[in-house]
Amino acid sequence: MEQIPQDGVVVAAGTVRGTQSFVHTLTECWRRPLLTALEVLWRWAYGVPALLLLRYEGLRILQATPLDYGALKSMTVLDPMASTQTLAKAMALLVPEVLNVALWLAPLLVVAWVVVSSVGRTLVLRRADGRLQSRVGTLIVLQAVRVVALLGSFAVWFWCMERVAEWTVTGPMAGGGEPNLVGYFSLVIVGTLGLFTLWAVLSWALSVAPLLAMLRGLGVRGSFVAAFRLGPLKSKLVEINLVMGIVKIALIVLAMVFSATPLPFESVTTPEFLFWWWTGVTILYFLGSDFFHVARQVAYLQLWRAYEDGKDFSRG
Repeated sequence: MEQIPQDGVVVAAGTVRGTQSFVHTLTECWRRPLLTALEVLWRWAYGVPALLLLRYEGLRILQATPLDYGALKSMTVLDPMASTQTLAKAMALLVPEVLNVALWLAPLLVVAWVVVSSVGRTLVLRRADGRLQSRVGTLIVLQAVRVVALLGSFAVWFWCMERVAEWTVTGPMAGGGEPNLVGYFSLVIVGTLGLFTLWAVLSWALSVAPLLAMLRGLGVRGSFVAAFRLGPLKSKLVEINLVMGIVKIALIVLAMVFSATPLPFESVTTPEFLFWWWTGVTILYFLGSDFFHVARQVAYLQLWRAYEDGKDFSRG
């Protein structure tokens, strides 16, 4: 069957195929490096000052807290119970100080992220398609809603991890038994991947609402209404969001593998080499992540343009 490119999206028998069009989008974004450069610019314009501020506050807390650094350095996986007790003592000293700083620092960082990301997303999307309207105020509110939902997902994850710890570690220990560390880490990995995938499947509306605001000049309420009334386009957006979740997991796994690569040669490597190696891996991870964020937004845009040419599904 003949496949006709339409705004960069593959259309077969009148149906847009999300995954195949996404592969085409990746190629197009690779050929337009300025899009990724803008994404990197606005993310790092926020991230670098935020990291420096976190570093400053972290060092200040460490200097003001009487930690037993000798005990922390002597921790080993061969004696997990002793290491757990050492960490518990350190956390008992650090948590109150960290919470005092988090009360003012966390809201500041969240508000700054909402504003910077809204402006940055506008710049990237308007560079990708000059026909889009600038709706920075609307995007700020939409991004704030998405951040609240994301923080809620982290709260659910933390609650699940607490329950897992009760089932496999603290519960058996309270009954005089041995903690099931293998079961704990297995459930943590499975639960984390499951929640990560669930977020990727369910959060598509939060990701596409800002784009609809710029496409149609909609307000906050109109953007959310349009996001949930996309008809057949909805399944394609969910498909791309799920693929993005899998890609994100793959990037994390690759970063972990490359980070662990020098460890077998630890006896012949220097701390300076490990520092710069891990710094390089971290930078490459963020660059890859930024590229795929751009690709997702461009894929949403191209799918919408392809469907818009045929039928206005947002009103269906």
